[in-house]
Amino acid sequence: MTENEKKTSPVSDVGAWAMNVVSSVGIIMANKQLMSTNGYSFTFATTLTGFHFAVTALVGFVSNSTGYTSSKHVPFWELLWFSIVANMSITGMNLSLMLNSVGFYQISKLSMIPVVCVMEWILHNKRYSKEVKVSVVVVVIGVGVCTVTDVKVNAKGFICACVAVLATSLQQISIGSLQKKYSIGAFELLSKTAPIQALSLLVFGPFIDYYLSGRLISDYMKTISSGAIIFILISCSLAVFCNISQYLCIGRFSAVSFQVLGHMKTVCVLTLGWLLFDSELTFKNIAGMLVAVAGMVIYSWAVEVEKAASKNLSYPKHSLTEEELNLLKDGLEKGPIKDLEFGESK
Repeated sequence: MTENEKKTSPVSDVGAWAMNVVSSVGIIMANKQLMSTNGYSFTFATTLTGFHFAVTALVGFVSNSTGYTSSKHVPFWELLWFSIVANMSITGMNLSLMLNSVGFYQISKLSMIPVVCVMEWILHNKRYSKEVKVSVVVVVIGVGVCTVTDVKVNAKGFICACVAVLATSLQQISIGSLQKKYSIGAFELLSKTAPIQALSLLVFGPFIDYYLSGRLISDYMKTISSGAIIFILISCSLAVFCNISQYLCIGRFSAVSFQVLGHMKTVCVLTLGWLLFDSELTFKNIAGMLVAVAGMVIYSWAVEVEKAASKNLSYPKHSLTEEELNLLKDGLEKGPIKDLEFGESK
C-alpha cells in the first residue's frame, strides 16, 4: 500500500466500497441481459472476462502514458504467478457453475470467507477476535438462507469448486500482500496484471467457452447485433470500475473484509432481480437478507473495535502531563540530558 493510500479518510473508504458494490451489481445486471436467452444469448463468459481485462489494461496504459499514474517495478514472475491464480479462479468459477447446481455453487462461494480466514492465519499468522468470528458466522448463515436452494454435486463439479475457492481466496490475499510488499497502488498493480490476464483469457477463453456451451464465439460474432455490442461495451466499462475498486478495497482493508461486506452485493442483486426481472422474493429470502445485513453491521463494528484495541497497544502516548513537563524542565536546568542507552551527553 502506498503512503497516500495508508492515509485514507472514512469518506474515501466508503467511496471505494460504494464503487465496488455499484459496479459489481451493475455488471451482473448487464451480463444477465447479455447472456440470458431472453436477452442476447452471449454465453461466452470466460472470453467476456478477457474483454474486461483488455479494456482495463488499455485504461492502465493510457493512464501511465499520460503520467496520471506512475509505474513501480514488480518482478514479472510474481505478476505471472498472480495472473495464473486469478485465471484459475475465473475458470474454476465458470466450470463450478456449469457442473454443479446453483445451490452448491452458492455454498462454495460462502466457503470463501472461512477459507480466506484460514489461509491468512497460515500465510500471515493473522488472528481474529471472537466478535469477528461470530459476525462471519452470522453473515454466512444469512446469505446461505437467502441464496442456497437445491444442493446437488458430482465429483468433477466438487473438484472445480475446490479449485475455484482456493484460487479466489489466494488471489484476494495476494492483492493486499503485493501492494504492501512493493508499496504499489491498487490501480498500478491492476495495470500490470491486467494485460497478462487479458492475453491468456482471450487465447484460452474461446476453447473453455466452447467446452462449457458447445458454441463457437466466431460463429456468434458473424451475426452479432448492435444491442449485444452495446451491452458488451457497458459490461467492459463497468468491469474497469469493478476491478479497480476490488484492488482498492482489499488493499485498504483485507480479503476477509472484502468477502464479508461484499455479500452486500448478493443482497442488492436479489433485490434488483425482484424489481427489474420479476424474480421471486420469498419470506426466506427476505429473512436471510436481514440476517446477512445484521452480520455485516456486527462485522464492521468488530473490526473497528479491533483497530481501536491495536492502536492502544501499539502507540505510546505522545503528550506529556504537567508533572512530566516540570520534571523535564528541572532536568534541563540542572545539567545536560544523558542518552540512557549509550550514556553520552547530548
